[in-house]
Amino acid sequence: SKNTAMAGLPPGDPQLVSMIVSHLKTQGLFDQFRRDCLADVDTKPAYLNLKQRVDNFVSNHLSNHTWSPHLNKNQLRNNIRQLVLQSGMLEQGVDRIVAQVVDPKINHIFRPQVERVAREFLSPGSCSEEPPAPPPPTEPKPESSTIEQGAAFYYIPLLHIWC
Repeated sequence: SKNTAMAGLPPGDPQLVSMIVSHLKTQGLFDQFRRDCLADVDTKPAYLNLKQRVDNFVSNHLSNHTWSPHLNKNQLRNNIRQLVLQSGMLEQGVDRIVAQVVDPKINHIFRPQVERVAREFLSPGSCSEEPPAPPPPTEPKPESSTIEQGAAFYYIPLLHIWC
């Protein structure tokens, strides 16, 4: 049983974390988070900027090629894809998109839901009180801390939340 498998596993144990993540997935939480983030991503400046940069990059690259019926479009497409990846613009752009779309939702939307589902998983039926309200919004941190913020979310100290 689940409780037998969890018995004796310390908070943070990779097996326990894996079990909780699997449970979160079966509850559809990650799909919901993905939908929530994708719903407004195309309105954010970071996305619009990245889209414009990629469009310009591709246009500039294509301007150096003369179209002919014999042009290998698949090879050209793959070449452009590799050049875009090698440029680093995607990695940097995605980091900014995460900072604008995901980071603001972590503490106020995602964390409370993850903590609730994790509590229910760890101690089914024994959670009688609601968790404390999330902390008030804080000033956005510099972009350099985006990775740490994201990493902090994925390593939420969920496992010490026993009801």
